[in-house]
Amino acid sequence: MDIDPTQPWGIAIDYAGRATLTESGHTIHVNVSDTSLSSVIGPDSISGAYSPVNVTAQFTETGEGGAVLRGTGRITIMPVGADPVVPDPTAVQQAVTAALTDFAAAAAAYVALCARWQQDDGDATTPDPGTDPVTDPAPVPAAEADADGDADADGGTEAGITA
Repeated sequence: MDIDPTQPWGIAIDYAGRATLTESGHTIHVNVSDTSLSSVIGPDSISGAYSPVNVTAQFTETGEGGAVLRGTGRITIMPVGADPVVPDPTAVQQAVTAALTDFAAAAAAYVALCARWQQDDGDATTPDPGTDPVTDPAPVPAAEADADGDADADGGTEAGITA
């Protein structure tokens, strides 16, 4: 991410503390906000300290079948002493990097989940994903095997096999 040296936060932020940027092919929404409950930025009336500032970056990617992966990142900047938080031009960059890292981790976890998930529809004639019915035939259930061991449940003998 390129930092704009003319901007206090390294990126143009609107009046509500929001920005949108494109990074690594993703449209990322950034929000810079203090953690106070007040609409006026000032020291807390009880502690006399200014509130920390959160810089968040978030994006989502939607895939087939309604699958949605998210990437989120947050950096908290603490005030120094009794002074308010000073804008950090690298904070947005750090939050975006954290969001991209979070997205990559979520994507890897999703791929791993899909790889080990096996569909079991309860139908013995439908092989599970990842098996080959020719080289890995389904075993004959014990209930279908007969006493003479020929697995045909007819109670008879096959040519050359005696019970």
